[in-house]
Amino acid sequence: MNAYEVNFDGLVGPTHNYGGLSYGNVASQGNSQQQSSPKEAAKQGLAKMKALMDMGFKQGVLAPQERPDVAALRSLGFSGSDAQVIQQAAKQAMPLLVASCSASSMWTANAATVSPSADTADGRVHFTAANLNCKFHRSLEHPVTGRILGAMFADPQHFAHHAALPAVAQFGDEGAANHTRFCRGYGEAGVEFFVFGRSAFDSRLPAPQRYPARQTLEASQAVARLHGLGEDGVVYAQQNPAVIDQGVFHNDVIAVGNGEVLFYHQDAFLDTERVLAQLQDKLARRGGQLRAVCVPRDQVTVEDAVRSYLFNSQLLTQADGSMLLIVPEECRNNGRVWQYLTRLTAETGPIREVKVFDLKQSMQNGGGPACLRLRVALKDAELAAVNPGVIMTPALNETLVAWVDKHYRDRLSEADLADPQLLVECRTALDELTRILTLGSVYPFQLA
Repeated sequence: MNAYEVNFDGLVGPTHNYGGLSYGNVASQGNSQQQSSPKEAAKQGLAKMKALMDMGFKQGVLAPQERPDVAALRSLGFSGSDAQVIQQAAKQAMPLLVASCSASSMWTANAATVSPSADTADGRVHFTAANLNCKFHRSLEHPVTGRILGAMFADPQHFAHHAALPAVAQFGDEGAANHTRFCRGYGEAGVEFFVFGRSAFDSRLPAPQRYPARQTLEASQAVARLHGLGEDGVVYAQQNPAVIDQGVFHNDVIAVGNGEVLFYHQDAFLDTERVLAQLQDKLARRGGQLRAVCVPRDQVTVEDAVRSYLFNSQLLTQADGSMLLIVPEECRNNGRVWQYLTRLTAETGPIREVKVFDLKQSMQNGGGPACLRLRVALKDAELAAVNPGVIMTPALNETLVAWVDKHYRDRLSEADLADPQLLVECRTALDELTRILTLGSVYPFQLA
């Protein structure tokens, strides 16, 4: 039976804006309140999806969410009609309105943690929606994320869905941005690699001092239990607190893995030698051999990595078995990073090719190629059971580009978020999208 890694990219929502909401994310804070272009952002994302589809990779789409989140604003004491709620929030608490308008669900690496059927006790693909409780604007996402994933992966014979972990700091869960899977083949048993920033209950472990550690060890362990993962197929590693304090808010800003390859910065982890030894040992028991590619700090600094998002890249297996690295334009614009990548691909290592994409609209909010996709390893029968409406085809791409042109604004500023018409536009767009992607009733609103 064949198996594939399918990338489900987040479709950028109509309220894409630069709210500067993510403390610890250098790009998010640095571009706060700049004017955004939702239309350009969505088209940049779609262009990447189409390009990967054209290269022969399996590609899917994950729908955006309704914004502004009027229900969240009502829960905070604003009342009246939807328009009145928005106007009250704009007048009394603009930061709350900005948070309720965030299009951050576009970064589907944070949507959930996914374990393929080859790893789980019951032989199904398991999904746990991430609670994202470190940030208010992201904590709003998981109920709708769960419904969207349920509509995409609906067959209970093949798929199992778990609710988000308890929404408390001790179980802070950021999804696949802190999770990587290593395997010899996508359909074979692999080793799931959970990276955490701190422990909620073990004070012996260090923690960052400047920026929050969003993922806890206890959350990662809970997800592994929910998914029925055996101890011989799991490795836990702590992210280096010093790099979190330099803006590495998720592991996928400092490391990326695929197949048997781990591409990581020298300063990514604590106790790196032990971590690599565990990965190698457990992967070897499954017939694989870890190929670790370490980027030295004297060639690429942590600051370079954060500014360029070198590691927030997609590492994809090509037909000949070599690895392709999908990076943002910012990597080419950073002299040290581009020099390193030029040397890397000239060598005989596993990463043989680099392709560059313009994702500026996402990058200015702190999300690169890896943030925009949720990886799901699927066997033939499982792929056949996925809702076909969300699998990218040339026709679907053409339809979605036209949909964006029809519904999205060219420019959006913070002042525009106070316009109740923006909610109407968003709902109208999503109502049409549910029919395009055959998602059913995943959104809480009902158009008259």
